[in-house]
Amino acid sequence: MTAVNKSEILNAVQGLPEETSIEEAIERLYLVSKIKTGIQQAESGELLSHDEVKGKFSKWLE
Repeated sequence: MTAVNKSEILNAVQGLPEETSIEEAIERLYLVSKIKTGIQQAESGELLSHDEVKGKFSKWLE
């Protein structure tokens, strides 16, 4: 799992409505973590072209 700064966690939680559930907070934190992981992967070149993705998912796109 990707490490996230405390300030990123606080920003994510502060963006939630005043009345929210623990589940919503966890989902928001999980989303922030996944976005950060994706950015790190993109920056390190771990990308697939559109055609590569279409090839991998071609059976589902029929």
